Amino acid sequence: MCIGIPGQIVALHDSRRDHAWAEVCGLRREVNVALVATEGQPLSALLGSWVLIHVGFAMSLLDEQQAQDTLAALYAMQEVEPDVGLFMRGEGGDDALR
Repeated sequence: MCIGIPGQIVALHDSRRDHAWAEVCGLRREVNVALVATEGQPLSALLGSWVLIHVGFAMSLLDEQQAQDTLAALYAMQEVEPDVGLFMRGEGGDDALR
């Protein structure tokens, strides 16, 4: 299953350029933010932003309401899709969000 999940950028990576830490369902995950970074602005401008994460990349920016609505839908889906439940809990190995 291919799925994107909202996360909030909470910190910049100390040593990896274009990488940050996003909080996703209570867990911190390293994500590449090159696709959502704005040219000419520091990466720190992304702190606090909501992004849609897929395979370890922040694919697009979301507003907080979009992020919350998507998370609510994913939580509802885990009732009928066991794979979504595993994904939301960070199970399935280190590749769950990559």
